[in-house]
Amino acid sequence: MTDLSQLFMYFPGIILFLVGSGQVKNRLRRCRAGMCVDAGVISCKHVIKKDKKERELYNYYDVVVEYKNPQTGHRERLAVRSPVEYALAQQVRLYKIKDSGKLVLEEHREEFLFHPWVTMSGGALLILLALEENQGNEIQAMLCLAFLLLGAGVNLIVDYIMLKKRGLRPLDAEITDIYTRQISRETKIWKGAKYTYYPVVRYVLDGKKNIRRCNINSSGRNTFHTGERMTLYYDAQSQEVLERRAGAGAAIAGILLMLIGILAGASILSVIL
Repeated sequence: MTDLSQLFMYFPGIILFLVGSGQVKNRLRRCRAGMCVDAGVISCKHVIKKDKKERELYNYYDVVVEYKNPQTGHRERLAVRSPVEYALAQQVRLYKIKDSGKLVLEEHREEFLFHPWVTMSGGALLILLALEENQGNEIQAMLCLAFLLLGAGVNLIVDYIMLKKRGLRPLDAEITDIYTRQISRETKIWKGAKYTYYPVVRYVLDGKKNIRRCNINSSGRNTFHTGERMTLYYDAQSQEVLERRAGAGAAIAGILLMLIGILAGASILSVIL
């Protein structure tokens, strides 16, 4: 009978693989988009509906955006439902689904530390590592670990180099508001509701004022304060505003992981040979 602890060894790899595959799916969907247009938020209304027993049926934001139709040149409006709250005048992006031709609101994208393909591959390697370990194949398991460390290290180094090459331009921004999102409610088991706090910033880009709800967040109420300044980064090539830039710490961690992976692989080869 398989030991329960052996089954638990597969969970980290499965979770990592599912997260990575979801990121890959979103990336491929954006690449297949036939048209992308910029839009501005003109209305954002929070809609909550409950049943007679006060159980929540749905909770979303009714967002209305205005954009310029690239085909007609006319200003048009689009109402969409979103789980994300947006600020008035915030700049967003719409993309057209090729099959249906429907315009869809592109939600905020975070800059992931690891590339989606690397995340998915890392999950697969963790699953294979658990399999080899459970079967008593220590050399094969160590090879999986060596490849995992080597891949993670190379990803961090390449990510650092690519971000440096992009030549991000600093943007001075001011925190104008704090969005508070309730992520859990008080129950008999958990005391106190849990909240997440997002800063809303205003910045000037090419002479135009922009408002952005940042992806960075905190569970601490006093982490962000209105009136404080923070730095964003503009990528002229992709015309995207990012919230982080290349960090030397990530590159150093990547070098260490890569070296450990190489040493682990070399030690395994010395045993085999």
